[in-house]
Amino acid sequence: MNSIQKNRLKDQAFKYWGICCTCMGLALLIIFIGDILIDGIQRIDWGFITSLPSRKPEKSGIYTALMGSIWILFFTTIIAFPIGVAAGIYLEEYGKKNKLAGILEINISNLAGVPSIIYGLLGLEVFVRIMNLGASVLAGSLTLSLLILPIVIVATRESIKAVPSSIKDASYALGASKWQTIWYQILPASSGGILTGVILALSRAVGETAPLIVVGALAYVPFAPESPMDEFSVLPIQIFNWISRPQHGFIENAAAAIIILLFITFMMNGIAVYFRNKWQSKWK
Repeated sequence: MNSIQKNRLKDQAFKYWGICCTCMGLALLIIFIGDILIDGIQRIDWGFITSLPSRKPEKSGIYTALMGSIWILFFTTIIAFPIGVAAGIYLEEYGKKNKLAGILEINISNLAGVPSIIYGLLGLEVFVRIMNLGASVLAGSLTLSLLILPIVIVATRESIKAVPSSIKDASYALGASKWQTIWYQILPASSGGILTGVILALSRAVGETAPLIVVGALAYVPFAPESPMDEFSVLPIQIFNWISRPQHGFIENAAAAIIILLFITFMMNGIAVYFRNKWQSKWK
């Protein structure tokens, strides 16, 4: 058996190994989701969505946690989106390409892999204690904004890099300034990729628990937040609270809340895939 045949056998072995691992992972995912659907699908109704937390599982709902998640997601978006996109534009279009810029780029990429609880500790010290925001919606949103900023910055830079240089050259040839080229040509051309990165980052933020617990999010809140300075809870924390209780009714409530959280996450990922495909097809 020559070296070419050996390499072909190795390639086939890796291919079949990858297929087996994918099938096993898919099967485990189907079992996991199926078990959650069996436990929680019958519990989902309008009353479950609009009811406040209760000591009785049949009367308990997710209204306060759902509204807390919506508030957190809203403020995280309006904080992280403009700052992340602006930082990405500056680093890619205005920043000097030197050793310091290279170190900064590496560190930004590394920050995307830092454990989320580290951001929670940072948010606890800076936003809760130093800025005296307390365990508020704003403190939680600022903490999650720090968490997803590296992802937004990297997505923005990669989307700008993917814009053909001919678009920039044509804009400059027609007499446009650098900012006019960025605003009227580069940003519209890269908007699909930027939106994809932002939505994927937000879909990560909506499922985070550790940093919000560290900041001071509560497991039980008898009211929905009405301002950025109110205390709050979110769906992942509410699920954790129900799972820790011994009554089977709360297990069903947790399964129903997981289904709703999965639906929100899948919907956001679906929107991101749509924008990605639309953006890619535009440049084919």
